[in-house]
Amino acid sequence: MKILKKNTAVVITEGAPHIIEKPREEWTTENKRKATLDNVAKDILYKTLDKVTFSKIKMCRTAKEILEKLMQLCEGNEQTKENKLSVTVQKFDNIKMKTGESMNEYEERVSSIINELNAFGKVYSNKLVALKVVRGISKE
Repeated sequence: MKILKKNTAVVITEGAPHIIEKPREEWTTENKRKATLDNVAKDILYKTLDKVTFSKIKMCRTAKEILEKLMQLCEGNEQTKENKLSVTVQKFDNIKMKTGESMNEYEERVSSIINELNAFGKVYSNKLVALKVVRGISKE
């Protein structure tokens, strides 16, 4: 982790001040605490990742960079998002109550799929959802 400070040796004429890395001997207690927390967070993240994912984030210098890279890897690009949406729409289209499934379990599955669709920006009317739920109920 880099702790930064304003470079007071450079005269500032216009714009933002020149920022440089603060030497360790100038670190305050707060700077040391933040560096320690960052190292703990990185350690936790490193220990929870598989080898393939670790190889993709090992060049990140801070826990924040690691999290941002992981979010990018997990969310994927536009093609990945479209594929996930297609799969979720197909789940909704084909949903049926399973043998031995309670109404609560069925309702939870439907709600989960609807929430996924909403997250992708695909919204169905309540009427269509209700119709789909009723048609998917087993005769038992």
